[in-house]
Amino acid sequence: MEEWCVSMPKIELHAHLNGSIRLTTLLELAKALTENQKGAVNISQVEHVIMKHDLSLTEVFQLFDLIHNVITDHNTVTRITKEVIEDFASDNVVYLELRTTPKRNDSIGMSKRSYVDAVMEGLRSVSSVDVDFIPNTQDSTSLSNLPIITNENSRKIIIVRLILSIDRRETTEAAMETVKLALEMRHLGVVGIDLSGNPKTGEWTTYLPALKFAREQGLSVTLHCGEIRNSKEIKNMLEFHPQRIGHACFFEDEHWIKLKSSKIPVEICLTSNIRTFSVASIEVHHFACLYKAKHPLVLCTDDTGVFSTRLSKEYKLAANSFGLGRWEMLELSRNAVEYIFADNGVKNDLRIFFNSVANNMEV
Repeated sequence: MEEWCVSMPKIELHAHLNGSIRLTTLLELAKALTENQKGAVNISQVEHVIMKHDLSLTEVFQLFDLIHNVITDHNTVTRITKEVIEDFASDNVVYLELRTTPKRNDSIGMSKRSYVDAVMEGLRSVSSVDVDFIPNTQDSTSLSNLPIITNENSRKIIIVRLILSIDRRETTEAAMETVKLALEMRHLGVVGIDLSGNPKTGEWTTYLPALKFAREQGLSVTLHCGEIRNSKEIKNMLEFHPQRIGHACFFEDEHWIKLKSSKIPVEICLTSNIRTFSVASIEVHHFACLYKAKHPLVLCTDDTGVFSTRLSKEYKLAANSFGLGRWEMLELSRNAVEYIFADNGVKNDLRIFFNSVANNMEV
């Protein structure tokens, strides 16, 4: 089962760039910052937090603060992006939507635009696989008649698109700046807007103008929804009707009814939800209810570095916990094609590819 989960082609739609940092890279950067700037980072605290197995939601955001402290320049952003893409490709992820919050740091000349430019440079610098991240303005060419997506030189290809995140600590004006940046960079593969960050921070009405503007301009929207108990906000988010939502851990009966009637796809992050105690145990995870109801959903990692996971591990966990066989897992991955934010050309290529894999699969 583990071998199949690794070899199976997969779609990843909820992955945070900084949260997917390699732990070895994080420690290296933290030690370097400690040496260069005494007191900037307490290395013993970094090691303690990132090596802890069960992180509370509060500790998760403490770790994100530590990660934020070590990502101090454009070169580091580029390096992390390169490594994250390589890691997903090695796990046979064939399509990845990578989300990140554009950061501003005037002290080093980093603007939101230059931050995303550094991410783009990371995409360009990957050498172990070919990265398709710029949308094709012409009809796409199917790459799907082989066991894995490859180009004419038989090199594996991973398709990557970017989602820019609005941080819940931001103002309405800052949120609008992120949306406008996404619009400016659509031709470079930015396909959507996310709302994320500490769910205990901020008010829904702060980001609503930017999210409405994004929708009006044709950008897809995904929301972190129901990470904590906040019935009013969950209701407002579902009424906004985003293209997808992430997590959905603290829904009440009225929310489930609204969600199921709206058919909004849910990005499910099993390990993340368990380790942050957002869900009591895997046995009671809402994946089972949604899967049984045939509600649109997709398995995702959230933060591979923070939670020491891979997408293949998430599929294995789902298989072991909910009795999924190889065919059910492939169907789960294939269905995710319908929820991606990329254009119809990419969708069609992926449909053909997954159909080919299914047709050649030994049941």
